[in-house]
Amino acid sequence: MATDIKLAEAPASYDGPGFSATSFDKIIGLARANSLWPLPFATSCCGIEFMSTMASTFDLARFGSERPSFSPRQADMLLVAGTIAKKMGPVVKQVYLQMAEPRWVIAIGACASSGGIFDTYSVLQGIDRIIPVDVYVPGCPPRPEQILDGVMQVQELAKNESLRRRNTEEYQKLLNSYNIQ
Repeated sequence: MATDIKLAEAPASYDGPGFSATSFDKIIGLARANSLWPLPFATSCCGIEFMSTMASTFDLARFGSERPSFSPRQADMLLVAGTIAKKMGPVVKQVYLQMAEPRWVIAIGACASSGGIFDTYSVLQGIDRIIPVDVYVPGCPPRPEQILDGVMQVQELAKNESLRRRNTEEYQKLLNSYNIQ
């Protein structure tokens, strides 16, 4: 039984006999996009859905994220899943700050995105109030397919991001708006 293997699409290049030339941005982007190391920050029911995303049925490893990291210094994709209490906000921000650049954030579920059904004094009404978010995954809780789609969107961001984007004045303004130096 033959199995079709899908390889990562090679960046546009100038090819000749025995060589291939392309831009450094495209090669680095391809490597980053296919080797994202997620740090799951799961607090409630969305965390259970994320666990099933890592299991064999959906298999996040197919996308180069087979190594979940529970150390922020060895992760580049923060997956915040579930309700974040205001007391937990500084912890989420500290985890984000300890991650190496470049770093990406996915808000998984209604609670991480907007506070969900918990419009109370103690629940943070979206993690985008304390850290910048790259991708929002809707749902309560979202299906594993939705989480995979969010990871694939981060892959596209990583693949197409310029190496110098994070040094731009616009990016520094964004970080300053969150009191991140």
